[in-house]
Parts: sequence; C-alpha cells; structure tokens
Amino acid sequence: MAHHHDHSHAHTHTANKQVLRISFFVIAGFMLVEAVGGWLTNSLALLSDAGHMFSDAFSLGVALWAFKLGEKQTTLQKTFGYKRFEILTAMFNGLSLVLIAAMIFYEAVKRLFYPPEILTGGMLVVSIIGLLVNIGVAVYMLKNGDTEENVNMRGAYLHVISDLFGSIGAIVAAVLMMAYGWQWADTVASVLVAALVGRSGWKLFKQTLHILMEGAPENIHTDELLSVIRNMEGVKSVHDLHVWTITSNIHVLSCHIVVDGDMTVAESEQIAYRIEHELAHHNIGHCTIQIESEQHPHKDEVLCSQEMHEHHHH
Repeated sequence: MAHHHDHSHAHTHTANKQVLRISFFVIAGFMLVEAVGGWLTNSLALLSDAGHMFSDAFSLGVALWAFKLGEKQTTLQKTFGYKRFEILTAMFNGLSLVLIAAMIFYEAVKRLFYPPEILTGGMLVVSIIGLLVNIGVAVYMLKNGDTEENVNMRGAYLHVISDLFGSIGAIVAAVLMMAYGWQWADTVASVLVAALVGRSGWKLFKQTLHILMEGAPENIHTDELLSVIRNMEGVKSVHDLHVWTITSNIHVLSCHIVVDGDMTVAESEQIAYRIEHELAHHNIGHCTIQIESEQHPHKDEVLCSQEMHEHHHH
C-alpha cells in the first residue's frame, strides 16, 4: 500500500516538473512579446499583463527550482531535507505579486491625468495572442499537473488563471478604445489586473505564512485525530499534541499517550503502531508518539502550555 503511494507521488512529481518546465518557457517567451508590444503600442494594460506574466514566469521558475531543491537528500543538519524551501519560495512569490499589483495601480492612476496615445490595433492583436497562450498553458497544467494538492503547482496555476483575466481585460480595453475612443479603458483594465494579481498574491502569502507558523494543516481536523488516538484500545489519555505541515501534503503529528504502567514495552509499542496506521488514513505521514504510564509528570492538557515546561527546569 505504502509502496504504491510513493510510486504515484514520484510520478506526479516528475509530471509536475515537466509541466512547470514547458509552461515556464511558453510564458516567459510570450511575456517578452507582450512587454515589447505594450511598450511599442503604449498600452499600460498590455504592460501590466506583461508584468503579471513576468511574475508568472518567475513563479513557474521558482516552483521548478523548489522541486529540484526538494529532491536533495535529507541530512543530519536538515532532517526534513529541502522540502521546506517550496513553502518559502511560494511565500516570496505571494509577496512579489502584491508588490507588482501596487506598482501597476500607481501607474494606472498616474495615466488618468496624463493619457498617452495608444496604438489600439497592435494592442488588440497582442492581447488576443496572450489570451490564447494563457488558455493553452492553463489547460495543459490542469491536465498534466497536480494543481489540486501541491501548493507550489497551485500557486503557479493560479498565476496563469489570473493572467488569463488580464489578457481579457486588455482585449476589452482595446475594443472600447477603438469603438468609442475611451482612453480611460486602458487604466481601468490595468487596475482590474492589479486587483487580481494582488488578491491571488495575498491569499498565497496567508497560506504559506500559516504553514511557516506551524499552523495545523487546513484540510485536517485536529479533533478527529484526537478521537482516533483516544479511542484506540489501551490508550488512557493523550496530551502534548502537535500537528503541523512540512510542505505540501507532508503532515507531521507528535503527542504523548498514557497507557497502563504494567504493560511490556513491546505491548505499548503495538498501540503506537496501531495509532500510526490509523493516522495514515487521515493524511498524517509522520508520527512521533511518546508513551507514558499514569505516573507521568505532565499536566493532562491536550495542548502543552509554556509554564508546564518551566516547572521541569526548577
């Protein structure tokens, strides 16, 4: 069972890397086209979309890099290997998006007061190609990558999706300017892109911060885990519970369980193994269970409080 799981994990991993690599080159290539197009046609909507695509390409590149680093072996100094790096880069990515959004917004407002001449024809052509490129990449990622589970892939995918909206904004703006001569359409489209970019960045940032703060995984209910441990035959009580995430979908749990003091070590071990087996069904990949008799010196609180530790030192 476990072996099968590892195999499928390795499979999605290499698939993810391949998807990221191809998406990266496509997006980076088109980002240049859009930036040059935006600069030549004087369209901020195009430029902001290019800025967005830059952050896109950046996030794809970084996600790829994080996967590569994550493959490095664990060492005694880094007992979880480099898996954590994925989370750090995702966080950096989220922050960079928020910054890009602020820059676009600033530029857009400035333009309201000094509207430049915009070559709408060129703008329309470039933004339509941009839309097609984004749709292509998004569909490709959905089909071949693990965009549901992996924070890294999900971040990259969300980029491409909001990018897609950016292209739509630029198309609409170009059409409005051609039909009605509404110069402000360019500004509005840019501001909308900025809002999208900022929002996805902020969400990514909050998610990764939660993981770095060792928060309990969002899709795991701690009370369910507790009842699994409590209801295990032979467990009298449980305390000092911690649940946290190392990186996408690698969750860790540690706790102390109290068992009958007259048990043999082998018997109590069996209980711990049964708990581990049960928790594996709840997506906990790694358990550390400390076994104690009723004479243990800890308070019977499920969560450990700081003062408790201080008592030991005296």
